[in-house]
Amino acid sequence: MLLEYFDEIHNCPSYLYHSALPFSPSSSWLHECYIVELSQEVRVVEGLQEEWGMCSRIVLLEDDPLSLSYWNNTIAIRSRHNYILILDAVTGSQTAVLPGHTETVTSLTFSSDGTSLISGSHDKTVKLWDVQTGGNVKTFYGHTGAVQSVSISVDHTTIASGSGDKTIRLWDIQTGECCQIIEQQDWVHCVMFSPTNPKTFISTSGSTIQQWDISGHKVGFAYDGRDAVFSPDGTHFISCVGQCITIQNANSGVVVAKIHNGSSFHSFSPDGRLMAITTGCDICIYNMTGSNPHLVKTFAAHTKSISSLAFSSPPTLISASCDRSVKFWQIGTSSTDPVVTNLKSTPLVSAPTRSITLRAKNSIIIPSNLGGVMKTWGILTSHCKGSPQIPAQDPHQTNIQPSDSKLIFVWYADRKINIWDAEEGELLQTINVPEGNVSGGSVEDLRVSGDGSMVFYLYEKSIQAWNILTGEVVGRVEAWGSVTGICIIDGSELWVGLRVKFLRWDFGISGSPVKLFQNLPKMLQLSNTKLWEIDTSRMMDVVTGKVVFQLPERFGMAVHVQWGGQYLVASFRSKEVLILDLSHMLLQ
Repeated sequence: MLLEYFDEIHNCPSYLYHSALPFSPSSSWLHECYIVELSQEVRVVEGLQEEWGMCSRIVLLEDDPLSLSYWNNTIAIRSRHNYILILDAVTGSQTAVLPGHTETVTSLTFSSDGTSLISGSHDKTVKLWDVQTGGNVKTFYGHTGAVQSVSISVDHTTIASGSGDKTIRLWDIQTGECCQIIEQQDWVHCVMFSPTNPKTFISTSGSTIQQWDISGHKVGFAYDGRDAVFSPDGTHFISCVGQCITIQNANSGVVVAKIHNGSSFHSFSPDGRLMAITTGCDICIYNMTGSNPHLVKTFAAHTKSISSLAFSSPPTLISASCDRSVKFWQIGTSSTDPVVTNLKSTPLVSAPTRSITLRAKNSIIIPSNLGGVMKTWGILTSHCKGSPQIPAQDPHQTNIQPSDSKLIFVWYADRKINIWDAEEGELLQTINVPEGNVSGGSVEDLRVSGDGSMVFYLYEKSIQAWNILTGEVVGRVEAWGSVTGICIIDGSELWVGLRVKFLRWDFGISGSPVKLFQNLPKMLQLSNTKLWEIDTSRMMDVVTGKVVFQLPERFGMAVHVQWGGQYLVASFRSKEVLILDLSHMLLQ
């Protein structure tokens, strides 16, 4: 628990009671021991894990971690900046920053004993770092193009670097001199020394893999592939060929196994028994002990594409992603996926939930986008109470809003906005969208106002409002800059997100901008003294400005959040729905 909620507890010890204990799995002894005492805190109505998940630690960064390298309890991370971040692999805390490169760092690797770190950069240099002190021991100059990859021999005498200048250079660590230049026909994307033989390395240039000795002579034949790496014992190398991962004997080049699974990154466990590969945002774990590798586990790891993998020990895997997080996974210690949906009747949706609607404080409504089916779930019972059928097959955009006795469902298709009373099964209105108003016949976002009187649609930089009962245009505004989506609607008030700012219009007044906010987080007003900050998933005290509750980082950023006076409902890209009872927290 301490690792999973390290950041929350580190930032504020009281989060132990506000986040860590309330979100401890329902089957854990912590939950059983403290559930009575926690009755006056935040209560998780739905979305609580039954067991501790595979993810034991999440570290959030300010920038995308483009790759990582691991040794013992130290992690080195490169991002889009010119420096290198060093993290403690146990706590995930930042222990050092290594400045020195003048342009983006492209490659990192530790020496086999962990005393040295090698980096390559767009600034055309290779640097040798002392891991213990963080000092730059030596800089190697000579490349005329960006250094794409670096590696160090197992005996710590030679560094290999591959560059966009179409050369591989071998450097003597003691003298700093370039002792060999190997010309290539294309950019060199990857170089890697054998983990057992200091005189052998492999390289990928273009789509060709070649093995070399340190004299610059080719060893064996050239093979098709990219992103080649040696197995831990140096007997095989692994490469990607199209959508297939190929495992070849390092001496004979004979293909011994193929894994047909689209992948960009892969990593062996130190004992060579497991291999992890990425498929977009997911991770697949293969058992490599037999003659034919077989899949043993697949799990959703991140909300955006994975940029790097590294095993720290046989059961522990570290992943970095463009969602700006580094996660630690316990492989083989649990069969539970990192995020568990806890609604008991049927799976909620087959894709990330875009919209959730609270109704009458005791149920939530979720459009499935599958054949026009919409499901109503009881909050306290966790059972499906109804599945109204909407006359729309795979609607492009949908939204739901309770209004008095009606349950309004809107969707867009064939240049028409359709407004449907879901309970009566009646089409209330069809609004024809002029051809010039929609680029390529596609609406980018569609929302019903909080009072159910208007429907808004967004396309490119234009937001238009229509009266639901009459079908007449209420107002139209033009934003400047690229609009990322309609954020919050409260009555006739509309919030729209741009890349670096938020605009707010009140269509009930004049349709003109009311106020311009710069870099303002999206907020929900929970009470006179409490606000919910949507981007960071935390509750703020209006008077003191302090954070009084923080959602655990494993959930990530919510796709949709709604507040109903007692319950806060949030949906996530992981297909999970979380329901919190905040009534006691609002009284504090």
